[in-house]
Amino acid sequence: MSAQPIHPHTEPDRVPRNAEGIAAALEGERRMEFYRELLAAAPEDAEGVLRRWWCEAMLDTDPSGGRLTEAALNGALPTTSVAAAIARRRAAGLPVE
Repeated sequence: MSAQPIHPHTEPDRVPRNAEGIAAALEGERRMEFYRELLAAAPEDAEGVLRRWWCEAMLDTDPSGGRLTEAALNGALPTTSVAAAIARRRAAGLPVE
């Protein structure tokens, strides 16, 4: 049995999941920080670096990012507890690490 997403993702990622795509989505000093971290990473750690920076690049390019930032700064961003997030992931059959 394989886990399938509840809402299939049919659109391509805004940011390709590779070093070139990530770097293109980042600007200025953040791009340089990404390259420094990637080049300094041990081979077994490179995947983790790419995953973290891909998430950063996706957030940077999120069309609703400004609205979310404003809501967070105004204290109006909906929140949930870690326990609730873990329970929701388990209920959906998603991994909890």
